[in-house]
Amino acid sequence: MGVPAFFRWLSRKYPSIIVNSAEEKPKECNGIKIPVDTSKPNPNEVEFDNLYLDMNGIIHPCTHPEDKPAPKNEDEMMVAIFEYIDRLFNIVRPRRLLYMAIDGVAPRAKMNQQRSRRFRASKEGVEGAEEKQRIRQEILSKGGFLPPEEVKERFDSNCITPGTEFMDNLAKCLRYYIADRLNNDPGWKNLTVILSDASAPGEGEHKIMDYIRRQRAQPNHDPNTHHCLCGADADLIMLGLATHEPNFTIIREEFKPNKPKPCGLCNQFGHEVKDCQGLPREKQGEHDQFADCPPGSEQEFIFIRLSVLREYLEKELTMASLPFTFDIERSVDDWVFMCFFVGNDFLPHLPSLEIREGAIDRLVGIYKNVVHKTGGYLTESGYVNLQRVQMIMLAVGEVEDSIFKKRKDDEENFRRRQKEKRKRMKRDQPSFIPGGQFSPQALGRGNRSSPQAISNPRQTAYEMRMQDKQNSTPSSSPNTSFTSDRTPSPAGGIKRKAEDSDSEPEPEDNIRLWESGWKQRYYKNKFDVDVSDEKFRRKVVQSYVEGLCWVLRYYYQGCASWKWYYPFHYAPFASDFEGIADLPSDFEKGTKPFRPLEQLMGVFPAASGNFLPPTWRKLMTDPESSIIDFYPEDFAIDLNGKKFAWQGVALLPFVDERRLRAALEEVYPDLTPDENRRNSLGGDVLFVGKHHLLCDFVLELYKSNSTEPVDIPPELCHGIQGKLTLNENAVLPDQTVESPVPLLRDLTQNSAISINFKDPQFQEDFVFKAVVLPGAKKPTPVLKPGDWEKTNNNGRPWRPQLGFNRDRRPVHLDQSAFRTLGHAMSRERGQSGSGVYSNAAPLGAYQGNPYRPLLGGQPQIPKLLSNLRPQESWRGPTPLFQQPPQRYERNSGAAPLISWNRMLQSQGAAFQQNQYQGLGGPMNYPHRPDDRMDRGRQGYGPGRPYPLPPPAGRYNWN
Repeated sequence: MGVPAFFRWLSRKYPSIIVNSAEEKPKECNGIKIPVDTSKPNPNEVEFDNLYLDMNGIIHPCTHPEDKPAPKNEDEMMVAIFEYIDRLFNIVRPRRLLYMAIDGVAPRAKMNQQRSRRFRASKEGVEGAEEKQRIRQEILSKGGFLPPEEVKERFDSNCITPGTEFMDNLAKCLRYYIADRLNNDPGWKNLTVILSDASAPGEGEHKIMDYIRRQRAQPNHDPNTHHCLCGADADLIMLGLATHEPNFTIIREEFKPNKPKPCGLCNQFGHEVKDCQGLPREKQGEHDQFADCPPGSEQEFIFIRLSVLREYLEKELTMASLPFTFDIERSVDDWVFMCFFVGNDFLPHLPSLEIREGAIDRLVGIYKNVVHKTGGYLTESGYVNLQRVQMIMLAVGEVEDSIFKKRKDDEENFRRRQKEKRKRMKRDQPSFIPGGQFSPQALGRGNRSSPQAISNPRQTAYEMRMQDKQNSTPSSSPNTSFTSDRTPSPAGGIKRKAEDSDSEPEPEDNIRLWESGWKQRYYKNKFDVDVSDEKFRRKVVQSYVEGLCWVLRYYYQGCASWKWYYPFHYAPFASDFEGIADLPSDFEKGTKPFRPLEQLMGVFPAASGNFLPPTWRKLMTDPESSIIDFYPEDFAIDLNGKKFAWQGVALLPFVDERRLRAALEEVYPDLTPDENRRNSLGGDVLFVGKHHLLCDFVLELYKSNSTEPVDIPPELCHGIQGKLTLNENAVLPDQTVESPVPLLRDLTQNSAISINFKDPQFQEDFVFKAVVLPGAKKPTPVLKPGDWEKTNNNGRPWRPQLGFNRDRRPVHLDQSAFRTLGHAMSRERGQSGSGVYSNAAPLGAYQGNPYRPLLGGQPQIPKLLSNLRPQESWRGPTPLFQQPPQRYERNSGAAPLISWNRMLQSQGAAFQQNQYQGLGGPMNYPHRPDDRMDRGRQGYGPGRPYPLPPPAGRYNWN
């Protein structure tokens, strides 16, 4: 969601919501890589039931990463996506459901933002390629050194849009991936997998929320289900709170600012393309071949515990002496609603509310002061009380003028501090730093290169003196001017360069919100109307209020209208929200989403027209086209008070739906059968393996060849309900599943099965109640009294805990263990960067030879420190399928020590778990013997319509 800095603000204000993930890495013995057995207990000491993947947050970093070289072709992109999902699955280890949702056709309100992003991406991509080529030519003309340019087609990220061939191929690859894992991975044994690809309309995260809402409304839903949602968008936090599920966790990549990125020309670190000089990299030390792989390149993951965030909000929003009963659930809904004012994907944020300036805290303070007058809450189950919202907004409007003035003062103070900082750094800079062989070298454990002996020191010292003499001559003085014969001129001086100036160029601001008359200038510059035009201002405010109602309904009830959108580029002021209580907030019913190719025409620039059929593409470039004005070759970007172009507003014309559909009617007959298929709307597909209780039921449906939708028996699928219909391109047992990726082999012994799935349906006016379900158990409180303070831990920087157990005992080594390591590990191996301490990503499971089990005569010699976080840290009953020789007791009081005996035993146990017959599958997961008769069915206890697994040791191999 378009809320920059929201997560940073949230994590700083409520730090205890963050938990670092504990991840078990694959082991390696005698050159054989052993995959992680995800059927074992979660190393984070919590068991998740459902994992939901917002797939677009995975697709983008895998196809065009920012911190490493991009994949060479589409096949490598698919493999990278598989490996990313594998890693997430290893961390979360869901036990009931895996839901993969790819963005489908979005509502019209979202398409405006998608259009802006894609036009920007196309423009920046072309400009970046031209700038890169220009700098390359300049460097080569000066004799610089650059590696040969790779001949490959530039990847257009705009293809990650429903309706393109790329998304169609991605859906095929994911179907293959799911079938492979259900066949070969023990952690997927009893898992239900639902794939909602790009043909199913709706944004990925909202398809997930719609699934959760509809399952919560079923009588067989378990109210204590533990959900885990993967995604980096800020709106996932609000969506998770809106479900009112007591156990909801979000997993995302840990954001690390200033992460080094390689130069796009020379592939070296430490500078950008514009600063590249084409210098060959000098070798630093004996093991310099690893210098291009910076340490810590593998991204870490963190958990956001929404149950802890609810504790924070309950503490902050609790109000005494209310004229009505306090309800924390309603207060959380109001907090979510107020967050929409600082930004979202569908509306521009109000000019007076910036999250970096504490806008949410300001709104909460006003809310707590005004709520006594409102007589109730702002929202109820996704519906807004506009009369009460008006009181909040007018209270904000009263302080708008002071907000703008304070913003200006803060900006001037910041510039003054930066100016003083530059002067201080310039003053403190040493006058002379020796270079070459005498250059200073960092000392410490991180510097592995040993100092080199200095050769010919006299010559080096002479060169340094001469260099210093040249730098101190008057000709290099920045305040000296020159005559025509290049002699210094005593009078006058040369103009200082811009980079040496103390003042930075600021974008022109014609609005000047800090001066009187700001509202007049705002409406004149942004809307080209006079502030006295009450009718127009009323129209802007009405559209914005409709947007607030639409967004809240979208979060709590689903899409209220596929056609509605905000028809302006800018927002009104809070002081304009007068008389909004009587504004209508109803939306047209029965609207339908765009078709995929129609959406492509609505969001793509002409430069991305190669993803469209030829006759459709012509409408974007032909001067005689009736919709040529929808596709400008260039467009203005209004910084709107910001400093960077990516923060500005792209002034693109809005697409007229009626004109677009009229133009497309003429070219619809030109579509091929394959294009017609990609242009159709699809649905979700459900997958299960042969050990799943639902497998036989689905297999019987295919044998009966029934065309009628059939209800899922909830007792066979962990309480999941919905309709099943036969799939024309189904994955069926004993039928080969062909691999769409040449790198991976076909599944010739498939036992998985797939079928179409549809969520339970309700009447259009049905209201999903935003309440905690009966029977839900409130999670154990986590926060302590000291956690309410912003700075705890005796003033030291706060660090997230590892795993979900606050009292987790860290593993450590004593002196004897370190001595053992010093004797056992070679010095060269410790310096090479490829040892067990390396943070680099492990080798891909798709590269190299498939894993094979140890033969009887092979020695089982483990690597020391192959598992610094032993699995013995799991607290709880030992699962039946896990029989390690020894475990330290939970209350023994002794910290676990790594010794030879325990290492041998743990490695032996690991091999026993992974020793199967035959060669491994393409993902290094060994094939399980195809015993279709023995499926290890699990019995059902009386009194429950579906099995409720015990808290630990509950997923057993039978």
